[in-house]
Amino acid sequence: MRDPFKYFKTSPEIIRLAVMMYIRFPLSLRNVEDLLHERGIDITHETVRFWWNRFGPLFAKSIRKQRVQNTNYSNWTWHLDEVFVRINGELHYLWRAVDHEGEMLEAFVTKRRDRKAALKFLRKATKRYGPPDRVVTDKLPSYRAALRELGIASRQETGRWLNNRVENSHQPLRRREEIMNRFRSTRSLQKFAAVQSSIHNHFNLERHFYRREEFKESRTQALLEWRQLAA
Repeated sequence: MRDPFKYFKTSPEIIRLAVMMYIRFPLSLRNVEDLLHERGIDITHETVRFWWNRFGPLFAKSIRKQRVQNTNYSNWTWHLDEVFVRINGELHYLWRAVDHEGEMLEAFVTKRRDRKAALKFLRKATKRYGPPDRVVTDKLPSYRAALRELGIASRQETGRWLNNRVENSHQPLRRREEIMNRFRSTRSLQKFAAVQSSIHNHFNLERHFYRREEFKESRTQALLEWRQLAA
């Protein structure tokens, strides 16, 4: 594999740190610039923008590849939902699928939320992960129509609180949307949602399930793996 850092004077460790800070936390480009300046790293916010655009998708692809190869996801239950996002004043829909542990599986942007859009979203997810055993959705008719076409309509479940798992998973994106003063294009939304999802999965340690010692060990391991991405 060609070294992606070959023609960059800045060390890969600093680039990884800047990308992680910007994607993982609700920080603006200038926030990241100031935090790195406190650590003695003098760069501009435009450099942070360039790094995340250049390396964010590369890191996300590496994380997704490892997860699929190691089967670090669950097909037991998928939670599906769509969130409204305005781009230049026009309403768009971000379809998202998470498993029963809150791990993000797929994110897909469309202008409509009809059967065709739902079907395209589900086909994209099942192509990568395979069909789920159970699908939890809201009562949007598009889901039933798409699932019927895929032959798994009998696996759908709807309920008032059943889909809280994916509803809560929208919060990091909403915080990011506020920091960025909304997204500027469909492409930028799709790109950021995909990168953020992969990085969130990598650092999603579910600390409330483990003892403090186990959580610290898992957190250290996640950071070590992050520092090896694209190495």
